[in-house]
Amino acid sequence: MNKIRIVPTVLFNDFSVVKGEKFESWRIVGNIIQIIKIYSLREVDELIFFDISASKKDKKVDFKLVDEFADHCFMPLTVGGGISSIEDIEKLLKVGADKVAINTHAFLNPKLIKNSVSKFGSQCIVVGVDYKKNAEGKNEVYIRSGSEATKVELFEYLKNVKSLNPGEVILTSINHDGTMKGYDIETLVKAKEILNVPVIASGGCGNYQHMADLLKKSSMSALSASSMYHFTEQTPLGAKKFLKENGFRVRLQ
Repeated sequence: MNKIRIVPTVLFNDFSVVKGEKFESWRIVGNIIQIIKIYSLREVDELIFFDISASKKDKKVDFKLVDEFADHCFMPLTVGGGISSIEDIEKLLKVGADKVAINTHAFLNPKLIKNSVSKFGSQCIVVGVDYKKNAEGKNEVYIRSGSEATKVELFEYLKNVKSLNPGEVILTSINHDGTMKGYDIETLVKAKEILNVPVIASGGCGNYQHMADLLKKSSMSALSASSMYHFTEQTPLGAKKFLKENGFRVRLQ
């Protein structure tokens, strides 16, 4: 069994790192370079960076900004937000990204995923999926940083994602995001049964026990968290030590 990766997610708007709740009420929590330096000391396995403004407004990817902060990042780096073409992916990989995460344009243009997997290999192509419960209580896929409903049911969409053969899928519950009340375990378990690719769990983690609770139910490839690292004394290294003490395999130096 592969070791579980601890992968903080960093949401940014220009050079400011931001965090909200349920994809709303964004507030500044730091500077990108400062956050990278802090995580570098805490044995994170990877970092995920999402440009929330690019995702919402169809803004072009800020390659110069990614190039600048990638120079300070000495762990694998996944970058998402506004990626809409093979050219975008190629430029991001050249300026320092190890992987790219594509959400909105994976939904709007599935061929982009197929073509990018063919050109670059599945190992560096990640599909991001954001979802929220609708009035009928079903999980509905959202795009553009959670601002646009698609009317597509989550599990049906995941069947399509599976056929695109990405290297990994990031699943984020908008309802759980920023609440620190725990992952959406029931949905993640079912999603993992549908997908034949590694899954990164995202949205709602508030403590180390939440991580263990999910892993007892399903084999996630990685656990993402954001608010608990920004707003509590808990750290990625602390998460690893806790999980190891509870019998889960993690990377520890």
